[in-house]
Amino acid sequence: MKFAIGVSYCGAGLEGWQSQPSGNTVQDHLELALSEISSERIAVTGAGRTDTGVHASAQVAHFETSAERPESAWVRGVNSLLPNGIAVQWATPVAGDFHARYSAVSRSYRYVLYNHAVRPALFAGRTGWFHLPLDLKKMRKAAGCLIGEHDFSSFRSAECQAKSPVRTLESVEIRASGAYFLFDFTANAFLHHMVRNIVGCLVYIGKGRHPPQWIAELIAARDRRLAAPTFPAEGLYLFGVRYDARWSLPAFPPMMPFDLKSGR
Repeated sequence: MKFAIGVSYCGAGLEGWQSQPSGNTVQDHLELALSEISSERIAVTGAGRTDTGVHASAQVAHFETSAERPESAWVRGVNSLLPNGIAVQWATPVAGDFHARYSAVSRSYRYVLYNHAVRPALFAGRTGWFHLPLDLKKMRKAAGCLIGEHDFSSFRSAECQAKSPVRTLESVEIRASGAYFLFDFTANAFLHHMVRNIVGCLVYIGKGRHPPQWIAELIAARDRRLAAPTFPAEGLYLFGVRYDARWSLPAFPPMMPFDLKSGR
């Protein structure tokens, strides 16, 4: 049988999603726990490969097994074997042609930024931080230039293995409440470090170093060297993967402490 599972995790102390020799990744921990429950070796495929330090409130993965277990075993049983920072939220059988990565229609990432003169303490390791005041209107104006299909080479890391730098960014939303800024991005797919590099550029605009049209200039230039430095991983969350309704995947429970319902 093939199962889809919904997974949330705190990236602090982990080496990202994809399996590493150290064994200290989300994929490694999941495969060990699932293999223990099924009494056979299990391989897991995720919808997205988050980097070291990046979090997820709504990662989706799939695996295949010949073991017959109640669905609760793939949730509560697996969670009993996982580190505290990783938890399976749901498990459901899916058709054989479902693929967590290739069946996904879009992915959504949220960057949480603490904008205050003093670094955060309570949410250390869970948010990015910038100490100078930021202009929300200028950042929103700049973000509009990102919408649509573009060559995002200026926001792509040197280590990116994607065959093409062209992606379709469906939406960008920037909200603020108190000292927190939320940067939400939805696209068909993302390049390596794409969100963190875009956030770095938007912060440069927000602090007044560049005008909003700088984003359009960067897109046209297709040169990573002209853009801002990569923002830290701590503030980045994979918080949504969208699939066609025919797969009937369960919804994730609300988990984001930064899901602001009001703001400016």
